[in-house]
Amino acid sequence: QVQLVESGGGLVQAGGSLSLSCVASGSTISSYAMGWFRQAPGKEREFVAAISWGSAATYYTNSVKGRFTISRDNAKNTVYLQMNSLKPEDTALYYCAAAMGRITTMTAPLAPRYDYWGQGTQVTVSS
Repeated sequence: QVQLVESGGGLVQAGGSLSLSCVASGSTISSYAMGWFRQAPGKEREFVAAISWGSAATYYTNSVKGRFTISRDNAKNTVYLQMNSLKPEDTALYYCAAAMGRITTMTAPLAPRYDYWGQGTQVTVSS
């Protein structure tokens, strides 16, 4: 079992930055691909970014490419999401997720591919 706890959310003005963290416990995340998803009120959960277990590959949804960066520190059992140039449409509850084994371009965006989920951290971007 892997427990995931997100932090770093908050209220920021458009154009600002936030850095989210996701700390894992119960197991090392070195064997897991890690992802970030988000869910805005009244909308379905959507993929944001993912990183392979060895950091060799990263994946992003088109709307955040060039603005968000996912990274991980396996020694700290932590995955990060650096969010720059934030827009009001980035407002959502952001979830961290862990997927055992390998992910691909096709599977990284698929929520059912992930085995463990955190409770989320709220990001609100004001205009």
